[in-house]
Amino acid sequence: MIAICAVLLCCLEVTPAPSQSPPAPVLDRGEPITPIPPAPAVDPLKAALGERLFGDRRLSHDNSRSCQYCHDVATNGASQRRHDVDLDGVELALNTLTVFNSTLSFRFSWEGKFRTVEADIKASLESRHTMGSSAAEISAKLDADPDMRDRFVVAYGRRPDGRDVVDALASYQRTLLTPGGRFDRWLEGDDAALSAEELDGYRLFKSLGCSACHQGVNVGGNLFERHGIFHPLASPEPKILRVPSLRNVATTAPYFHDGSAPTLEDAVRKMALAQLNATLTDRQARALVAFLNSLTGTWRGAPVGGSP
Repeated sequence: MIAICAVLLCCLEVTPAPSQSPPAPVLDRGEPITPIPPAPAVDPLKAALGERLFGDRRLSHDNSRSCQYCHDVATNGASQRRHDVDLDGVELALNTLTVFNSTLSFRFSWEGKFRTVEADIKASLESRHTMGSSAAEISAKLDADPDMRDRFVVAYGRRPDGRDVVDALASYQRTLLTPGGRFDRWLEGDDAALSAEELDGYRLFKSLGCSACHQGVNVGGNLFERHGIFHPLASPEPKILRVPSLRNVATTAPYFHDGSAPTLEDAVRKMALAQLNATLTDRQARALVAFLNSLTGTWRGAPVGGSP
């Protein structure tokens, strides 16, 4: 999703072992955005189990949907719909946020209600609007499956347990980082990674004030903001939203918390006017969209969403 509107250790100097080469220096361009790091080390057995659970419909009360239903990691980590629907077929109030890079943000959900990925997952499993289940119900279903029971014993040393279901899903979600985008390659020193228009778009992104809210490793996701500062924007509620990440934003249409902007250019123009009181020229809009396209990273060796 997109919301363009008006962050950062002391290191111990370690001498590498004789058989090792020292790490290559990382170029610091002094920019407000930093590259996505490699995925953190997680227990591979727990992450693999979490990936299996992510696509398991038994996590929903009526066995009708899995996490993948709203968070399609084969495309954009969210969905192509303006609003996903609840278990009764009623549209959800807010557009679905992508699961890619979500663990790099400081809070979870549009309103930032949850401080940890585990709390966010638990709430989704229990919410009557999404999965409508409970730890006891999910555990009983999985324990009745000999193969799944064996997988939990291997990964956790015990039979399926609600806490371990959440932990496995969280372990998997922490692997869903998408490094390697062209903008990240530019940040890391590859001057040929961006075109002249993309660089122009990035300069505009900073000079117009977009980077005041969209900065850091996730190009957003680390503060709250009121929308519609100068002009109305999208649905008036909720008034205060967690600024979403712009990582892979070119793949996550439609945009805004209500999904009311069908294209990235439409979203950029509306956000500039509503949040910055700026009316973009056609050239400015094209340049900003070009820059935002460069934020598309890779997942398992391929660009997210298959975009260039």
